[in-house]
Amino acid sequence: MKIAALGLMALLVVVSGPFGPAANAASDKLLLVPGYEAARDLPGARELPDPKTDYKVVFADGQDAKNPGDVNPMLPTIATYVNTLGKYGVPAEHRHIVIMFHQRTPDIDIVMTNEAYKERYNRDNPNIAIIHALKQAGVDIRVCGQGLIGRKIDANQVNPDVQIDLWAMTTLVNLQLKGYVRVG
Repeated sequence: MKIAALGLMALLVVVSGPFGPAANAASDKLLLVPGYEAARDLPGARELPDPKTDYKVVFADGQDAKNPGDVNPMLPTIATYVNTLGKYGVPAEHRHIVIMFHQRTPDIDIVMTNEAYKERYNRDNPNIAIIHALKQAGVDIRVCGQGLIGRKIDANQVNPDVQIDLWAMTTLVNLQLKGYVRVG
């Protein structure tokens, strides 16, 4: 009887391993974009990321930060989305995420290298770190070439983590024809 009780207790310890503090450590490892959270769990939520689904999403980002020294508001949202996919076990081969920066407004300047940005604005580019973290997480980051021309940004002034495309319109149409869902 004592042996059966010890065996049951050992089994419960092994089975309960992924709960408590160890679970938090395990879930931290799933964060693909460090420094940003995944969506919080909600008991009873019905629509969850599915590891079997092929996620093809293009975020069309033409938003301005409220303050010039702030991170573009769409980038932390995209980081949370990517981390949520990772948290729910969506494998890298099923995550096809693209960010397309467009518009001919000063916000497109966030794609500049820190040096070029600093030369233009006399301050560091606050978006460098998150753009790099998203790129490291497998996000394809692009910028509209026509927007660069409009803002007088040379190709050598663009962050190496960012791909220059001819025109956002062409990129957005091409990706949607390939099955990408547009957000923004």
